[in-house]
Amino acid sequence: MGGGGVGHFRRSQVFVAVFCFWGLFSISCAARLSVSRQKLEVQKHLNRLNKPAVKSIQVLLHFLGDLDMGFWFVAGKLKEDGLFFSIIFCFPKPQLFKMVYKSSDGDIIDCVHISHQPAFDHPFLKDHKIQMRPTYHPEGLFDDNKVSAKPKERTNSITQLWHANGKCPEDTIPIRRTKEDDVLRASSVKRYGRKGPRKIPQPRSVDPDFINQSGHQHAIVYVEGDKYYGAKATINVWEPKIQQPNEFSLSQLWLLGGSFGEDLNSIEAGWQVSPDLYGDNNTRLFTYWTSDAYQATGCYNLLCSGFIQINSEIAMGASISPVSAYRNSQYDISILIWKDPKEGHWWMQFGNDYVLGYWPSFLFSYLADSASMIEWGGEVVNSEPGGKHTSTQMGSGHFPEEGFGKSSYFRNIQVVDGSNNLKVPKGLGTYTEQSNCYDVQTGNGGDWGHYFYYGGPGKNSNCP
Repeated sequence: MGGGGVGHFRRSQVFVAVFCFWGLFSISCAARLSVSRQKLEVQKHLNRLNKPAVKSIQVLLHFLGDLDMGFWFVAGKLKEDGLFFSIIFCFPKPQLFKMVYKSSDGDIIDCVHISHQPAFDHPFLKDHKIQMRPTYHPEGLFDDNKVSAKPKERTNSITQLWHANGKCPEDTIPIRRTKEDDVLRASSVKRYGRKGPRKIPQPRSVDPDFINQSGHQHAIVYVEGDKYYGAKATINVWEPKIQQPNEFSLSQLWLLGGSFGEDLNSIEAGWQVSPDLYGDNNTRLFTYWTSDAYQATGCYNLLCSGFIQINSEIAMGASISPVSAYRNSQYDISILIWKDPKEGHWWMQFGNDYVLGYWPSFLFSYLADSASMIEWGGEVVNSEPGGKHTSTQMGSGHFPEEGFGKSSYFRNIQVVDGSNNLKVPKGLGTYTEQSNCYDVQTGNGGDWGHYFYYGGPGKNSNCP
């Protein structure tokens, strides 16, 4: 090979090396830019969600020991206004197990001025005057204060974990702070806090292939055929086991309007366990709304503009505790959602004492008038492929026939009629896709009014 050929060959080698290096450098830069762009997008989203706080509350607990004195000792740190305060808590042994595992959720509750909440990012709410109380409250048949349950069916009061560590001042609302990891668990920044587009099963016309298409399974009681202006229920609270992080288990009520296609309107509230949304397996209070079958509108809790909260004591998405235990103490929560006859907004009440806020009527099309169907019950996600079934539990994880203290229940289920009165629902139907996985059984009578037991273990010998 001549000198010119060797020189040309060497120049070619240098060119190839430089080209390869430049290619690797470009790929590396592109990857870094992509990561930087994602981080910037996440941070912008966090800034939109996490409004400036007047005060912040965080609790961290650590088990210290037994000391053989009939008590267990826990070291706690209470974070308030940026300062940590060390505290020693002392619990009788039987109570500590629940307390330790339920309190270490790492939540930070921000007390945000009521006029700075995420709802007012909505362009139609820029000049909205907050309605601090509903014009009318429904007149009802059942008053939980007057319910005298039988001794074996007596339940206990329930609260949120952060209540023991601080409270929000007047004119503020408590908001669970969204963390970077919360957003990164979502399929995209835009989809964070939102359910994926899907169809809700219409109980009387379910497609047998629907289960395989959606992965969502239900055990519900429903009523339809009239105009409904609200619904109420007292819901037994459990902590069902979740098999996969992308699955969830919830118990809630639905107020539905429109067809069961892409124009579905829905307002939902209850409790849920969702590792993907919250990063843990705690039982949490939640709400959801959509006006287009979960496509582009609506979200969980306060993770988008829409719901206007007025209450300073209850945080959407925060852990609730304690929860029921099998053959042990039972706990439940009452939820009421109704349409204000004068203003037209949909209001939500938690328990007897907490009117939480409202969904402005303009958010909806069909629900701007009334609901055409009410549903109560449980829902899980089954992500197992190939026709297999998840072991994610619904309710207590036990079938309805086991009854009180073992199976989960809804009691005192009611609807609000056109005269703003709570009434017993007429013509209740039941629905479940696979009753050998999750089932539902209704009952009626006594202090519980209309009630039902529901749920199940998911995967079992009859549900492979």
